[in-house]
Parts: sequence; structure tokens; C-alpha cells
Amino acid sequence: MNFIHSIRHFFEIRGFDVSARFADRLGIRASNVRLFFIYISFVTVGLSFGIYLTLAFLLKLKDMIYTKRTSVFDL
Repeated sequence: MNFIHSIRHFFEIRGFDVSARFADRLGIRASNVRLFFIYISFVTVGLSFGIYLTLAFLLKLKDMIYTKRTSVFDL
């Protein structure tokens, strides 16, 4: 059982934070978004996993292009 928790912890840390960021945007809990992706992946036979990776790629690109600046003088 400890092995399963370590695998879960690994994927939660390195899972691109797609579900957490998407949940923050929608104003719901991240666990609900994760469950949605899991249920949809069963129905669509893995298509939602591709959507998840696409969202991760787009969020990573957005982070590279748009950076938060703490003040006006950080330009």
C-alpha cells in the first residue's frame, strides 16, 4: 500500500498541475477535476488523456510567455 501512495505522490507532484490550475480557474476542487478526467478517459478510451497533455503543454507555454511581475519596475 505504501508503494501505491508513493506512485500517487510522484504523479501529484509532477503532474503539470493541470487539474489544479483548471480547478482554480473554474472555482471547484482539484479532486473533482481529476475524477472528471478519470471518468471521461474510461468512456472515451483514453482520449481525455490526450486532452490533459494538450492542456499541460498549453499551460507550460503560457507560463513561458506570460510571467508575473511584482512591480512596474521589473521590466
